[in-house]
Amino acid sequence: MLYTRKGCHLCDNARDLVREVCADEGVAWREVDIDTDPVVSARLSDLTPVVEVDGAQVGYWRIRPELVRLALETTPGVVGGQ
Repeated sequence: MLYTRKGCHLCDNARDLVREVCADEGVAWREVDIDTDPVVSARLSDLTPVVEVDGAQVGYWRIRPELVRLALETTPGVVGGQ
């Protein structure tokens, strides 16, 4: 899950990164605009963009592809996770 907001240049970079990593791993992903949900916005506004895998936060602001890949590969039911 990628949490973003409009007008966020770091979100644009994160979107490209998540798209690439998920394509490489064969994993579906979705993007959520935090400004459409006040609860999510209150929780993540200062951290956006935020990447979560199976509900666990993997990164925020400048997303590291190796951490996203590791989370995908080690989370049960996702890619290679046991």
